[in-house]
Amino acid sequence: MTRVFGDPVEVWTSDGRPVRFVWRGRLYTVRRVLEHWVATRDWWREPPPAADVPGEREFWRVEATPERETGVYELRRDAATGSWLLSRLWD
Repeated sequence: MTRVFGDPVEVWTSDGRPVRFVWRGRLYTVRRVLEHWVATRDWWREPPPAADVPGEREFWRVEATPERETGVYELRRDAATGSWLLSRLWD
């Protein structure tokens, strides 16, 4: 089962890949990257991004754990702002 979120997360990266993130006050360690892709913004729904910044969103589906339990999380990075969100969580 998947749940959709839009919660901001703080993400640490290494070589551009997420290695840790904080969501709702808990630190998660990324055990492995399952998928990675880049999508263009819905240009017809959103205002154009700032000049010289591509209108892209980068998605990372990762296996991560706060302690012993492992889950699958989808992180989204907005190229225009550099901000990260937790998009989805699989139970």
